[in-house]
Amino acid sequence: MCGIFAYLNYRVNRERRYILEVLFNGLRRLEYRGYDSAGICIDSCDLPTVANGERRISSQYLNLLVFRQAGNIDSLVRSVYEEVNETDLNLEESFPVHAGIAHTRWATHGEPAPRNSHPQSSGHANDFLVVHNGVITNYEVLKETLVRHGFTFESETDTEIIPKLAKFVYDNANEEGFYVSGEQTVTFSQVVIEVMRHLEGAYALIFKSRHYPNELIACKRGSPLLLGVKDLNEEANRAFPDDKLLTKDGKPKEFFFSSDAQALVEHTRKVLVIEDGEVVHLKDGGVSILKFGCEKTKNSGGLARAASVQRALSVLEMEVEQINKGKYEHYMQKEIHEQPESLTTTMRGRLIRGDSSKAKSVLLGGLKDHLKTIRRSRRIVFIGCGTSYNAALAARPILEELSGIPVSMEIASDLLDRQAPIYREDTAVFVSQSGETADTLLALQYALENGALCVGITNTVGSAIARHTHCGVHINAGCEIGVASTKAYTSQIAVMAMMALVIGDDTISSQARRNAIIDGLVDLPNKVREVLKLDQEMKNLAKLLIAEQSLLVFGRGYNYATALEGALKVKEVALMHSEGILAGEMKHGPLALVDENLPIVVIATRDGCFSKQQSVIQQLHARKGRLIVMCSKGDASSVCPSESCRVIEVPQVEDCLQPVINVIPLQAMLIDFNDPMPFDELVVVFLTYKSYVTGGISSYSFTGTQRRSTSKSRKERDDSMKKSLN
Repeated sequence: MCGIFAYLNYRVNRERRYILEVLFNGLRRLEYRGYDSAGICIDSCDLPTVANGERRISSQYLNLLVFRQAGNIDSLVRSVYEEVNETDLNLEESFPVHAGIAHTRWATHGEPAPRNSHPQSSGHANDFLVVHNGVITNYEVLKETLVRHGFTFESETDTEIIPKLAKFVYDNANEEGFYVSGEQTVTFSQVVIEVMRHLEGAYALIFKSRHYPNELIACKRGSPLLLGVKDLNEEANRAFPDDKLLTKDGKPKEFFFSSDAQALVEHTRKVLVIEDGEVVHLKDGGVSILKFGCEKTKNSGGLARAASVQRALSVLEMEVEQINKGKYEHYMQKEIHEQPESLTTTMRGRLIRGDSSKAKSVLLGGLKDHLKTIRRSRRIVFIGCGTSYNAALAARPILEELSGIPVSMEIASDLLDRQAPIYREDTAVFVSQSGETADTLLALQYALENGALCVGITNTVGSAIARHTHCGVHINAGCEIGVASTKAYTSQIAVMAMMALVIGDDTISSQARRNAIIDGLVDLPNKVREVLKLDQEMKNLAKLLIAEQSLLVFGRGYNYATALEGALKVKEVALMHSEGILAGEMKHGPLALVDENLPIVVIATRDGCFSKQQSVIQQLHARKGRLIVMCSKGDASSVCPSESCRVIEVPQVEDCLQPVINVIPLQAMLIDFNDPMPFDELVVVFLTYKSYVTGGISSYSFTGTQRRSTSKSRKERDDSMKKSLN
């Protein structure tokens, strides 16, 4: 997923070098999203200041400097400073007011190349520049229209139509003699709103224009975007007054736009989460927020208008320390080892163990007012993508057992593709680490339109899912930087197990079972600490698998989800084919793949499916499969048919919580402690090579977002790895 960052200083003198470094550092915080190119735009010169402090200059005298580069951010930084040296650009020039934009791109339309990188321009004069996160679905139609009007396109991107459409709107409005306050001009916000009226798809956009110096406009539909505000006159520990947000009080300020909150936290904790359809205009130290609807109102020369709205800032619940790796080599390793603490935080204040006179119970305040409705539901539908879907799948059996309500699973994109029936009598549970997952948000809108009770399970307070669902639970796992979700997955399972306990706590017959699960939840962090001691064992196992091209993972019952999640992690981090398979389906195709060369992980911990998994192991062994069996402590002799079988013993917990324990060795298998390799050769190297998880944060990231390698073949990538290691 592309990353967006922008910086505007108002009445705060900043040198060009400082502005560049702020933009570069903002991009570095977004590296985790995966990218193949990057770019920035700054002003070429300072603008003259008039007596009242406002800055006006004819657009013909203002040049915008655009730098774009394929590859990683360091490549962009090098190219920028090389060009600066060649052109003798003064890096010490000071700007009391300046607006800069930056972008990391993950190619969707067009190959990774400077011409396809952002910012995309309206033409050689850079009248309008745009950075974009998302996909414009009707760009081909718009492109054909613009070509007929004489526009020439240089890139293969869907984004380039946006700045060109802005220029088309601007030119037409001025040719028609559009007047505002007696001046023959069109406002920046009117241009952007008219552009939005023609766009279809999901997007977050930031506009910069030489016609509107020192102004920025951001808008969004479906993709995450935030505004950070830093008032330099405010004391560090003082709340930022909401009523000052929209006023032009003339005080020094710094503004930041970002597609992720963690690029903001080192600058300010005062943020505004931009809603779909909102247009946020930064001008003269003030913030104007307009709410755009798809309808067009015919006034002011025929341009679409939007109503002004008032919004309040919120305080970002995050500290700078959370975005540092600390003693760990990289973020994924850090987050795996944070799981005892993240699980403790997830359950803090929610488990009531009681005593001899008081029953054990669970308190989820977000669901309290809706429990009767949930219990009367005809069915519960879990909806998610990637890791979040797998977490819901792991929790489905216990929810069915304790609630007695049928539970179905839906991948968000498939639900929308099929337009699957959702009824008023349904409870739809939307699971997303970020709370901003695009497909999940679209599925949420669909469920709301169909009248279902919508419940959110997310890690991000104030996210779109948290705001738009009727009720929900925050998993409180802490910010997750590594692109491959680890601690959010285990916290999601814990939350959904607690949700099952809450929904089913009116059934007397299951009291003993519920008490056992609550005790298991209380002890779960200690069990996770115990299983984390397998680090070295998993590292040794990884060395045996490094040369393999494929890996199968068999699971059943509660651990079918573990098999899917383990395979997903291998694909995300190792760029290696891996498949999670329901062990009950082994004879229906997968068994034909088994030979002495194929490594197979079988999850066979103690639960109701243990004997069936023993049978699966025997059949795989009979076909000489290279078996790696995960079992409960003390069961090695029961599951290992010969010395050729490798065994991983893990602590045993209550069966519905066992997926939390079992997934951790599979996560740890992907970690090694060598130096990270260059991003343009391989994003993440599997097993004995370093798992390369760069800086940045995923609190607002899209769940399931994957790092990407270049277009090299696997053999070329392997050769590159070996060469760099030598």
